[in-house]
This record gives sequence, C-alpha cells and structure tokens, in this order.
Amino acid sequence: MMNATPLSEYCSMPELLTLLDASLIVLLFHAVLAPATAIHATLYKRDSRAAFGWIALCMLLPVAGPLLYSVAGINRIQRRADQLKADRLRIGFERGRAQHAAEDPPADMPDDLREFARIGQRLSRYALCNANQIIVLHNGNQAYPEMLGAIESAQQRIFLTSYILDNGTVGQQFVDALANAANRGVDVRVMVDGLGEWYSWPLASRRLRKSSVTVASFLPPRLLPPQLSINLRNHHKILVIDDDLGFTGGMNIGDRHVIEAGARRAQAVDVHFRLTGPIVHQLAVEFLRLADLCKVSKRFLEPFPSDPEYCPEPATGEQAIICRTFTDGPGEDLDQLTMLLVATIAQARESVYIMTPYFLPPREIISALQSASLRGVDIHLVLPSENNLPFVHWATRNMLWEVLFQGVKVHYQPAPFVHSKLFVVDHCYSLIGSTNWDPRSLRLNFELQVEVFDHAFAACLVDHFKQVIAKSQAVTLEELDQRNLLARLRDSFFWLFSPYL
Repeated sequence: MMNATPLSEYCSMPELLTLLDASLIVLLFHAVLAPATAIHATLYKRDSRAAFGWIALCMLLPVAGPLLYSVAGINRIQRRADQLKADRLRIGFERGRAQHAAEDPPADMPDDLREFARIGQRLSRYALCNANQIIVLHNGNQAYPEMLGAIESAQQRIFLTSYILDNGTVGQQFVDALANAANRGVDVRVMVDGLGEWYSWPLASRRLRKSSVTVASFLPPRLLPPQLSINLRNHHKILVIDDDLGFTGGMNIGDRHVIEAGARRAQAVDVHFRLTGPIVHQLAVEFLRLADLCKVSKRFLEPFPSDPEYCPEPATGEQAIICRTFTDGPGEDLDQLTMLLVATIAQARESVYIMTPYFLPPREIISALQSASLRGVDIHLVLPSENNLPFVHWATRNMLWEVLFQGVKVHYQPAPFVHSKLFVVDHCYSLIGSTNWDPRSLRLNFELQVEVFDHAFAACLVDHFKQVIAKSQAVTLEELDQRNLLARLRDSFFWLFSPYL
C-alpha cells in the first residue's frame, strides 16, 4: 500500500503556513459575506425564485458568489427625489399617482376607451392629456430626417436621451446638429446611457462635450467608487423640441436603423413616433425626472423657463388624441408595466396585437394571454425570424408552446431583424415606446411608454400588423415538436437563464 506524500514535501513549512493563512482568511471572509448577502437577497428580492437563486450562489460559491451579487444583484438607485418637485422645476404638470388616481376619464370619452383609461389611472404618475397628434415614422429613413429637421429648427431648448447614440454616419449627423444648435444659443441637454454609449467608439458623448453641449451619462460603469452593474439601464428614447414637438418609440440612433436594400451591414427595422400637443411636456418632465435619478450635475437639472401654470398649446387639425405617459423601472415603478399589460389583456374583448423583438414575459403575462385566448380573443404575437440576440430567440422557442397550445397565433416576420415594440387591444387602445417583453425591460431597465386612446391611431397600427403578418411565417406546435434533440437541449438550456437575459 502506497503512503500519502506529506504536503511538506512540496512546499516549505513557512509557505505551508502562508497558504493555510490565506485559505483561512478567504473562509472567514466568505463566512461573513455569504450570510450578509443571503439575508439582503431574502429581504429585498421580490421574486422568490430570484431570491433563492442568489442565496444559493452566495452560499455555495466562496467569495465570488457574494461579490457577484453585490455587482449584479443589488438595486443601487439612490433617489434624490421620488418625483420632480413642482416648486423646484416650476412646471406644475406632474401631479403624481395619488392626486389623479381617483379622477374619472373625460366625460366625452367613448365607453370602450374609458375602461382602458381607468386601468392606468392608478399606475401612471402622469395624467391623461387631450388634443395630441401622433405620426408614425418607419425606420430611420423616415424618423431621422424629421428629428434632425426639428433639431435644426429649435429656438429655445432640446432634450435628447437614447440608450444608444452610435458614432457612425447617423450619429455624426445628430452630433453636428446638436452642436450647431448649442452654438446658436439653444439650451441643449443630452443624456446617454452609461453602458449603451459604449456600443460604438469613439464615444459620441465626448464629441458633444467638446461642442459646448450639456451631456450627462446615466449610471456609467466605474471602478472607484465601484459601480459595475450592467442592469438599471436608461432605455428611454426621448427627443423634445421647444416644449411643443416630441419624438419617442423604440428606435435608437444609429446607422443600423436606416434600411437599404442589399446593405451588407446589420440592419434593424423599427417604428418611431412624432408627437405634438400636451403629451410633449410630459416627455420633457420625464426626461428631467430620469436625469434626477442618476444624480447628474445641478446645471443639467436647471428648470427650463416656463410659467407655473404652463400648458402647451393643443395640437391643431382633425385629430384630438388622448394620451398618457407611462413609466416602468426599478424602485417605485417596478412591475408597473407588467400590471398594466395583464390588466389590458384581461380587458380585451376582440383582439390583441403584440410586436416585440424579445419575448420572455413573466408568468402573469403568459397566463393573461392564455386566458384571453380561451375567452375567444383573437391574439397575434409577431416576433422576428432573425434575432440580434440568438440566445434570447432560442430561449423563446422553448416556451412558445405555452401560448400556441391555447390558441395564440405566433408569426415570424422575415429579415432583417425587427426591433419594433407595439401593442394594440380591441382596435382602440395602443401602447408605444421602448419596452421589450422580457425580464430586462420589465424589471431591470428604466422604460418609457405612451398610452394612446384613439380608434383611428389603433387602426393605423393594426393595418401595419396585418401587412407584416401577410408576409410572415406562422409558427405551429408541430414545428416546435419537430425540433431535433440538440435544438431542444440548446433552447431549454438558454431558457433556464431567461430571468437574466
């Protein structure tokens, strides 16, 4: 029988003691950190599955588990104010949920719209506003010329925030237009996401700062003091010009949204919206509220000059659309959009149309879709056949059977990748904005939506849906069942990580 070789044969006694001391320190360090982070997850995680996962990671992965939780698992948003104070910003528009929750929708609002309006009344921090106009802009081909023209015509102020501001051809056009506006005396404030701005190099924000544009970075990653979180991103897309013209939707600023036949670069189809009327002022307030959350400079938060009783001019023309800004994100707004989607799907009597690039919704939304379909509601879910995040596409493939089995119609629209986010219920209620139907958007990002209560606008979006569906491929249960074993394993594996995708 062979004798075990003593550890002292491989290292000297001082080295052995040093090794033991280091191991003891690591164990003691873990013995303190692991319970502390596990208790924190138990107290502050609202999802039991997420809490259990983090607790297991913190306890079973020495040191690295607690450190990973401290980087990716803790909501570090420190609110200097829960909402913008009317007396500080002198805008007197946002009244908060408590002040308008009990208000009834306008008396002349059609009954079907009134039911949908009541749903968001207790959830949104913004009130309903009438006399708005909205124009649909497809891709950067239509949206960017409108946005650049608006920037060039600005007389007083420009607020712009985007998750991605690329430094390509389109990005350079926006940088030049913003710089020119600042040089002619326009108050230009740009807020870029601290992570999203790194999608291209050199950073567009650096050029803006050199051009006398006031720029803020939303929660940028940094080493000292430590702020390495990839969550809690600013996913808003807002452009406000002089309080009376605004743009929002799901489109970032970059070359990929300019669609050209035969282009060799990656392309992304998307929809953006041009808004006029009082809703624009809500977008301006939301821009400043979001800036307040990330502790930007005092200069960035200086109130724009306006009367305390300021009320934007109603939009002119035949349309008088009723709208409301709706926000979602970590903190007080957590799960607001999930509740809104569940309630509006439950309210549906005829149809639901959904278009999203990423579909990994929480169980509540899946159940709402299943229930609505069982009630006879005609539900169409439109997804991209090609995705810029293949692992999200694979994870979605693993769970699509749940909605297909209950009669939801799923369609894959052809390439290029479609980044559009649209939601229409009963041909009268629409939701437009930045939110994807996945855990990152619904729980981890700051998102912006606009509720639109208008039959004509909803009909316009439904027409778009029908055009897309006509050229899309229907997804069937048989197709999913025919996946080979390797494809099933791949899809199931990535689905396990769906809460973190």
